[in-house]
Parts: sequence; C-alpha cells; structure tokens
Amino acid sequence: MSDIETRLRESFGRQTMMQTLGAQLVTAGNGEARIEAPILESCRQQHGYGHAGLSFSIGDTAAGYAALSVMPEGSEVLTAEIKMNLLAPARGDRLVASARVVKAGRRLVVVTAEVTSEEDGRTRSVALLQGTMIPVPPEDVAATGDASAAPSIGRS
Repeated sequence: MSDIETRLRESFGRQTMMQTLGAQLVTAGNGEARIEAPILESCRQQHGYGHAGLSFSIGDTAAGYAALSVMPEGSEVLTAEIKMNLLAPARGDRLVASARVVKAGRRLVVVTAEVTSEEDGRTRSVALLQGTMIPVPPEDVAATGDASAAPSIGRS
C-alpha cells in the first residue's frame, strides 16, 4: 500500500458519518476514489429505495478523497460546493460511488462522481455529482490540528 493510500485510509477511518453508513473506502489514489456502502434499512426513504442523502454522502466523500489524493502531503480537503443530479431510484442492496479529479489547480480542485446501485447482479447509475474542493494547506492544519481553520474561498 502506498503512503498516499495509507494516509487516505487513515483519514477515512476518522469519518464517523461513513462508519454510521457502513461505508468502506475500496480504492483511493492517483486522482480517483471508490466508496461502497450497503443500503441499510435506516438509510431508505419512504418507498424503500436508498435515500438520496446516502448517495450524496458517499458521492461527496469519494470526490473529496479523489481530490485529496492529488494534494500535497499534510494537506486536508473541504468541499466548497457540490451538486447532484438524481438519475434513477437507488434500488438494491449496495451503492458504489466512483469519483475522479477533472482538474486539479493550486486553489481549487474540480471533481466528479457517479453513484451506482447494485441489485441482482445488475448495476444502475443513480446519481451524478460535480463539485469543487479546496485544499487546506499543511500549515493551516498544523496550526489547529484540523481543517477548521481553512481559509474562505474569497480570501487570499
């Protein structure tokens, strides 16, 4: 396992939301990340489909780890904005979010993610996400011990 993948997996392990959802970081590195999560009974909407909040949570997180994988050592990442298009109901037992970096800049990283559902051996696209991530420089993380001191986007 590479140093980057180890760093990403350690970070993912601190994500209590992902633990609550039963999500796992399957792969991460080189501007890509894949997260899988079961569609738990507690994560279904009133019609029995996986809730859009589950799709958003794992899609956003996969996009964040794809972005973090291309940032300098010691950096952290925050979502500046992200949107989601719902394509179909999340039927099945499991969702998979596959994300990749579209363009990595010094101050902004544009990302995209696709969330698919798996049911009876079939895969179906249920959501597309596109967003912008901001790197939190190592010196900002080191100053506070976390990413909460991240600069706002409009501030230099």
